[in-house]
This record gives sequence, C-alpha cells and structure tokens, in this order.
Amino acid sequence: MQSSNPVLNRLGQAARQERSQVQPPSFGAPPGYGYPQSGYQAPAATRAMTIDDVVVRTVALLGVTGIFGAGAWALLPDTGGVTTLALFGSLIAGLVLGLVISFAQVTNPAVIVPYAALQGVLLGVVSRWYEHAYSGIVIQAVIGTFGIFAVMAVLYKLQILRATPRFTKMVIGALVGVVVLSLANFVFYLFGLNLGLRDYGTEGKVGWLPIVFSLVIIVVAALTFVLDFDAVEQGVRQGLPEKYAWYCSFGILVGLIFLYWEILRMLSYLRR
Repeated sequence: MQSSNPVLNRLGQAARQERSQVQPPSFGAPPGYGYPQSGYQAPAATRAMTIDDVVVRTVALLGVTGIFGAGAWALLPDTGGVTTLALFGSLIAGLVLGLVISFAQVTNPAVIVPYAALQGVLLGVVSRWYEHAYSGIVIQAVIGTFGIFAVMAVLYKLQILRATPRFTKMVIGALVGVVVLSLANFVFYLFGLNLGLRDYGTEGKVGWLPIVFSLVIIVVAALTFVLDFDAVEQGVRQGLPEKYAWYCSFGILVGLIFLYWEILRMLSYLRR
C-alpha cells in the first residue's frame, strides 16, 4: 500500500497489525471444551472502514480548518504580538502534532481535529497577508486546490490514472526531488545565496525559473492524490477498522494544504 503521502503510506503496516490481533478460530470446538472459559470474552466485532467514512471525516476536518481559518482572519489583528504568537505557535504546534499523528498512527479524532484547527489558524493568518498584498488571490487558490483535487479524483475513478508500481516510483521520486531542491534553495538563501528556484521577495517581477519550479511542484502534488486514493482503497479492501478513516482523512488534509500553499505561491508570482 505505497503512497507518496507518508501518513497514508503506513496503512499497510496498520492493516497487518490489526489482522495479527484477530483471535484464531476455534475449529468448531463446542463451548466449554478444552481450556476453561471463565472470564473470557470474545473480542467485539469492529465495523470495517468504508470510502464514505473517509469522505465524511475529510469534509469534517476541512470544515474545522475553514472555521478556524476564518476566525483567525477576522479576529486576529493584522500585526502585533498576538498575531505573531498565533502564527508561529500554530506552525510549530501543527508540525509537531502532525508528526506525532503520522508516525504513531493516531486514529483518535480528539488529536486529529486539533491539528486541523491549528492548520486553520496558520492558513487564516498567512492567507490574509496574501490577500492584502494581492486582492482576490485566496479565493483563486482555494478554487484551484479543490478543482485539481476533483479532477484527480475523476481521473482515478475512470481509471485513466492508476497507481501502478512504475507510476508510484516516478511520483515518489519526483516528490522527493522537489522537496530536497526546495530545502536546498532555502538553506542557500539563509547564507545570502539563491539557486533561483524560489523567490522570497514581495516586490518586483519574478523570473521564469521560480514559476516553472512552482508549477512542477503543483503537478507532482496533484499526482500524489492518485497514490493516496489507491492507498485508501486498498485499506478498505483489507478491512481496516472504521477508526482508520480518521487517519486517512488526516493524510488527505495534509495533501490538500500542501497543494494550497504551492498554488498560493505561484499565483503571487504571476500577480507580480
């Protein structure tokens, strides 16, 4: 169950763990035969996860993200210590919480929902800054994000794009490549250099290289949804318990937010 999304890529391991916990059959032995039965209770049957479960929970997390984003946009001042604290606090706390959820395979909504709320605060503060600098850019980025997601869902449903082994290797390789190049460019920028892949300014025209690089990242991010859809579908086929629908929806939310940030960045390049 390979996926470019590290959150959903752990579903295969989760499925194996869940299956290993299932009690072996009794092979038709009558009650009371063999070992004493006092105090023993058979594990309760757990309903398997469905596609609808993932969809409902994904919509719920998007709703939480949107509500907290709108609240941060409307209630926090444009500048000041409170806004700065909300910005960096949500950034750091969201990063830590996201890593914990991913690597610990957390399926508890009491942990995943706060992550969506923190991302909403971060999105609200930063998006408002972009909106003040480039009027109308936020709604364009939102439409672009969900438009790309819908197109990829349709292409996957129609089996035009499938997560074949070769396709998976190409997408994961491309994703690793753009992430490494982005980090390298930022490190060089901190030391007064710039590879030209990113433009960190706010004024002046942007060269063609940052625009092309941003467009490549958007294409790669879009293709990763195919792998995510396949990972969720395989999770359903392997009978993952219903609770993993929260884990899957968290992974999809991560992908949507990543795509939104990159579209926002590219639109700001074009507006300049």
